[in-house]
Amino acid sequence: MQAEEKKSLVGEEYEVEIGPVAHGGHCIARTSTGQVLFVRHALPGERVVARVTEGEEGARFLRADAVEVLSASKDRIEAPCPYAGPGRCGGCDWQHAKPGAQRRLKGEVVAEQLRRLAGLTPEEAGWDGTVVPAEGDKLPAGEVPAWRTRVQYAVDPDGRAGLRRHRSHEVEPIDHCMIAAPGVTELGIEKRDWTGMASIEAITATGSQDRQVILTPQPGARLPLVELDKPVSVMRVEDKDGGVHRVHGRPFVRERADGRTYRVGSGGFWQVHPKAADTLVTAVMQGLLPRKGEMALDLYCGAGLFAGALADRLGDTGAVLGIESGKRAVEDARHNLAAFDRVRIEQGKVESVLPRTGITEVDLIVLDPPRAGAGRKTVEHLSSLGARRIAYVACDPAALARDLAYFREGGYRVRTLRAFDLFPMTHHVECVAILEPTSKQP
Repeated sequence: MQAEEKKSLVGEEYEVEIGPVAHGGHCIARTSTGQVLFVRHALPGERVVARVTEGEEGARFLRADAVEVLSASKDRIEAPCPYAGPGRCGGCDWQHAKPGAQRRLKGEVVAEQLRRLAGLTPEEAGWDGTVVPAEGDKLPAGEVPAWRTRVQYAVDPDGRAGLRRHRSHEVEPIDHCMIAAPGVTELGIEKRDWTGMASIEAITATGSQDRQVILTPQPGARLPLVELDKPVSVMRVEDKDGGVHRVHGRPFVRERADGRTYRVGSGGFWQVHPKAADTLVTAVMQGLLPRKGEMALDLYCGAGLFAGALADRLGDTGAVLGIESGKRAVEDARHNLAAFDRVRIEQGKVESVLPRTGITEVDLIVLDPPRAGAGRKTVEHLSSLGARRIAYVACDPAALARDLAYFREGGYRVRTLRAFDLFPMTHHVECVAILEPTSKQP
C-alpha cells in the first residue's frame, strides 16, 4: 500500500509567542499543539501571526514568516530596504532589527552553538560574548552599511536582474541593493536588460579600482555586449566545463590587505566585506604571535592571505606551507607569494595533501575551512602536529563548535574567541578562535 501523503501546512497561520533566536536567521516558536516553527522576520519576545512557508502535518518543524506583528520588540525597526520582508528578497535576515540588536542576536547564536556542540561557556572559550562591528559599520538605526563587494544577481524571465527569494529559485527584481558596495552599485547592473543570462556576479575590489562581472548564460544563449556605467572586465562561465573564461579585460582583481596586494582570479574566494581581510589578519596574528624562524601551515589558504601575513612575520628562517583545493586559487597564491622563498603552496584537499607532506610537527596552524568545517579526521591530524597555537577562522558557528569539540579530544583548549559582524543585515557571523595545548592551561 502506498503511504498516505501528509497534508501540506503551507499558508496556514498561527498566532504565536516568539522565543529565542536560532542559527540561520530565524527565531523559534511553537504552535498550540507544540509543533516547532522557525519564524523569519520576527524578534524574540514578540507576538506575531506566522504564516507557514514550508512543512506538513507531523513534520519535525515548520518554516514560517511573521506576516503581522501583534506585539513588537523594542529592537524592531522599519526595514530600511524596500525589498526586505516576507516573501521578498532572501539576501538579508535582520533588516527589521536595530544594528546593535542584530549583533546581540548573532552573539546569542554563537553562545548557543558553543554550549550545545562544544560544551563551552563563553568564559571557557575566552570570549566576552560580544560581536564586534567592522570599522565604520556602527551606524544609526535605519542606515545600512554598503559592504558587499561581491553580489550574485539572478535574472528573471524578462531579463531583469534581481536577487533570489528565501529558499527559492524565484527572482525578486530590484533597482538597488542597499548592502552592495558603492563599486558594485556604480556598475548599474539593475538598469540593463540581461535576457539570455542565468546570473551575473559583480565584483569590486578593495584597495584598487578593479571591477569585474562574471556572466553565466542560459544554455545556448549568446553573450550580450556588456556596456556598464564604469570600466569593468568581463568573464564568462562556460556551459561545457563550468570554467570561467576571459571575455575582455583582466582575468583577476587586485585586492589589498595587510600592506600587500593580492591577485584574485575568476571570482575566486576573497572576504566580501572591505574591512574583513585586515580585521581577520589582525585577529589571527594577535592570537598566534608568530616568532622568527617558526614553521606554519595555512590550510584552505585561498589566494594566500594568511600565508602572506605569516611569511612577513616569520622572517627568512621561517617557513609556510599553504594547502588549497582550487586550481586557480593555487595559481594566484603562488603568484602573490612568489617573493617568499620559504612559502610553498600545494594543491588538493587538506585531508589528502597534508598526510602526504610527511610533516610531523609545526609551530603554528591557521585554518579557514569552508562552511562545513574541517571535520573530525582533519582535526585529529592537526592535533597530532604539536602546534603551540592554532588559529581557526570560521564563517559558521555550528561547524566551529563541532570542530572545537574534536580539538578538545585531541588535547587543545580554546584560549580566546572573537566574533566579528562582517555580514551586517544577514545572519552570518565570522569568528576567530585561538587554541593552545591543554597542557599549557594555567
